[in-house]
Amino acid sequence: MSKKPELENQKDLRTVARKHLEQGAVTEGYSADRMAVVQQLNQALATELVCVLRYRRHYFMARGIHSRSVAAEFLAHSNEELGHADRIAARIVQLGGEPNFDPDQLAAQSHAQYVAGTSLEDMIREDLVAERIAIDSYRSLVQFLAHDDPTTSDMIKAILAVEEEHADELADLLEDFPNKE
Repeated sequence: MSKKPELENQKDLRTVARKHLEQGAVTEGYSADRMAVVQQLNQALATELVCVLRYRRHYFMARGIHSRSVAAEFLAHSNEELGHADRIAARIVQLGGEPNFDPDQLAAQSHAQYVAGTSLEDMIREDLVAERIAIDSYRSLVQFLAHDDPTTSDMIKAILAVEEEHADELADLLEDFPNKE
């Protein structure tokens, strides 16, 4: 049986907690490279915001026999991606960084592209590609964080689970289209 590490006494905990109050939630026990984490999170933020915009466009531009149900899916995904962006931005601020909402930099920082799509099937395919990119980049981010930042890692894991659901839903939607290969 392994021995649990001894906890510091209350006096020591209180003394350490009073140091660097301006850092808020970032205590001396935080072992990740904060600025590197903020940089990675700003890339994730850009990815989410580009996805919000692409899904919104697809929502408004959806046409054809399946357009109502697919457009509803696009809108739901857009709203969920916006929620992800908000969570990421809040975490960036908690870590003492600044979320980058600069429109001129979003496309360059995003892992996913903004592709308009010309048909309903193209839109679904482009959104599926973006979700698959997000899945791989979030898995990589979780590995980067390892055990150094469990709060950010847990947040990204929760977002990753939703991105996997989105990819699954989009793949199901593609089944309604004839195979062109």
